Amino acid sequence: MLLETEKEKVCINQVVGQNMKETEVEGDVIVNDIKPDVLNIISADGVPCIYKKEVMDGKVRIDGSINTYIIYLADDENSTVRSLNTVLDFTQIIDVDGCAPGMVSTENINIKNIECKILNGRKINVKSTLSISSRVYSNDDVEVISNISNLDDVQVLNNDKIVNSLIGNGNTRVYAKDTVNVDAADEIAEIMKANIRIVDRDIKLSYNKVLAKADADVTILYLTEDNRIKSINTRIPIMGFVDIENISDESICDVDYQIKNLIIKPNNGDTHSIYIEAEIEISCFAYETKNINLIEDLYSISSDLNFNQKEIMTMSGKQNLKETCNINEQINIPEMGDNRLYSVKTVPNILNTTIKNGKVIYEGEMSIELLYEMNSSLNSKNIEIPFNFEVMSDGIDDNCTIDTNIDVKRDDFIVNSGNINANIELEFNLSVSKNQRLNIINEISVEETRENNIYSMVIYFVKPGDTIWKIAKKFKSTIEDITRVNGIEDSNQIYPTQQLYIPKYVKKDIAV
Repeated sequence: MLLETEKEKVCINQVVGQNMKETEVEGDVIVNDIKPDVLNIISADGVPCIYKKEVMDGKVRIDGSINTYIIYLADDENSTVRSLNTVLDFTQIIDVDGCAPGMVSTENINIKNIECKILNGRKINVKSTLSISSRVYSNDDVEVISNISNLDDVQVLNNDKIVNSLIGNGNTRVYAKDTVNVDAADEIAEIMKANIRIVDRDIKLSYNKVLAKADADVTILYLTEDNRIKSINTRIPIMGFVDIENISDESICDVDYQIKNLIIKPNNGDTHSIYIEAEIEISCFAYETKNINLIEDLYSISSDLNFNQKEIMTMSGKQNLKETCNINEQINIPEMGDNRLYSVKTVPNILNTTIKNGKVIYEGEMSIELLYEMNSSLNSKNIEIPFNFEVMSDGIDDNCTIDTNIDVKRDDFIVNSGNINANIELEFNLSVSKNQRLNIINEISVEETRENNIYSMVIYFVKPGDTIWKIAKKFKSTIEDITRVNGIEDSNQIYPTQQLYIPKYVKKDIAV
């Protein structure tokens, strides 16, 4: 006979697996006929995009591209500075044990370096090293037995657990578009370099929807028809709705932005404006905090019960934290003097993360590329600035899993006679959670029935590891009877070698 049970559903968003792989993306760039030959490479940079991904059996396929910007010194009588833009496509397979079609993946991609080799004056070989990480999630509905209704003498060991149950996940694609006007005196000849970063992330929750808001911070370096190098910066609002049913104001959301495609070019027929279009995928996982009455163990005085028990991994203690780190640093480049600083690209990297005494300790460095004027030409310099930062919260301990994303909210660089005063504001976005193991009981059935009107007493000496629950289950007694007979006020306070009297209900065969 199966017991009648009441069940509560918990949706488990579990990390199936993750992996990181470095790959090289290589291609040749042919110099356009209208541009001069290449004498020397000044700088090379790029913006990575992922336009397609697919979770397969044991692996994740990622298709993407790198919008590459190469600035070079021309082999002409004026030694002018020119640029080349190209797109390098790539496909990468990342092995992730346990993943399967239908699961959800999140990716992170970084350009570690870009190397350019001049094959001849009209041809450049470009080789980029990418670091691509993928994490795969499975969303499983688990039914937890919270009550038994058709057997009166079942003894139940309950344990209230607070877990974070997945409400749902979803994504949407949005376009951040803008037309940026440059100075009226500037006739745009070509786009030399572009950088885009997502900043000022925020969310608003409404009925069955997540409103995700952010800004695309875009910096563009361009060349005028009279060979002047200029730069412009703009911010484009990003906004999108992600549909997730049953979401509420108390929900906790993890939101991610991923650039799928990027177009930056002079406007057709207008040499005084630049067209920007970024295709961005916004993805969201939404969680609710649930208090479940978990049955960890049970037995019956009058019947023998059989049941299955399995262990599942759940999430608990989830919280999202946001902290700001301000860094002021002096950079010395004597040869620069008071010449112009054209552009700066700041990329923070976390080198080590430590969790200790309720705080997360970060050690990292900022990779900074400076493009500046020197001897009437363009020069580049890469420097590394170390940083240390701590984030403190009551919910942080050694059992936490922490995912961190760093946004560069502001980076101001002021030049003064070869000294650059760098003021950088980093925003640390932390997603904190704990892994919690639960033992789930299901498929409870009754094997046989006893009469419980024959009663005896057993003397038992407590052994190490014993609890009153274990003793009561072993002798088909009850916690209440054992504590009452032995005058125990706190059922958690027993000790090895302690003598206990155990009221025991003895099986009596039922006449047929």
